[in-house]
Amino acid sequence: MGRPRILILGGTSEARLLAEALAARGNGDVLLSLAGRTEKPAAQPVPVRSGGFGGAAALADFLKAGGYDLLIDATHPFAERISANAAFAAETTGIAAIALRRSEWQRLPGDRWRGVRSIPAAIAALGPSPRRVLLATGRQGAHHAEAAPQHFYLIRSVDPVEPPLALVDVDYVIDRGPFPLEGECALLKQHRINAIIAKNSGGAATYAKIEAARLLGIEVMMVARAPASTVKTVDTVEAALAAIDHLFPPAMKRGV
Repeated sequence: MGRPRILILGGTSEARLLAEALAARGNGDVLLSLAGRTEKPAAQPVPVRSGGFGGAAALADFLKAGGYDLLIDATHPFAERISANAAFAAETTGIAAIALRRSEWQRLPGDRWRGVRSIPAAIAALGPSPRRVLLATGRQGAHHAEAAPQHFYLIRSVDPVEPPLALVDVDYVIDRGPFPLEGECALLKQHRINAIIAKNSGGAATYAKIEAARLLGIEVMMVARAPASTVKTVDTVEAALAAIDHLFPPAMKRGV
């Protein structure tokens, strides 16, 4: 076959690195799709489209209309809806698909983790007594904190939480990782944080808060990922490139 057409569903550092690697090869046509939720997305090494597709069937139509040969789901590990849509679109169109998912963080000695299934479950697990909480799940889902207004919340996100939460004791930090360990320790101490709500996203960019919690003895309500989809899953960019080479050996090998 000729140059394969590849659609990457992105928004993660892994998606950008994979797109960069494929662009460097120069022997495939790559389009990177971003959800458009971030106001100032990072620069990307390949052509980009922004915004949703309008559901699983619409994504399938987009793949067929564009003549795509491969769909790569490199979205955030907690972008469950788009991942489900990607799996459906790949199955209904018969187009090859790969999911690129960084490995989960693993509990280490000294970690005080309480596993929960969702952000509302994490809020409930804080208990009735007032606590000082770092809500580090991004702005999506931050409104769940309104169910337990007795706590102080420090909410960190890339973009502002809009509208602001209906809470008396809340503060906001607008920042983008990676976050250094020293800065995370200072942030937790400054705000006297005694509980963290975090998603088990994996990766290095935001792991420092987990390490800081371990060092400071802070409890972490760790939101677990949903079960993996039926799409073939790899956990590194290198593994994704190897999978692509396996699917398209004549077209994707360097120099061909």
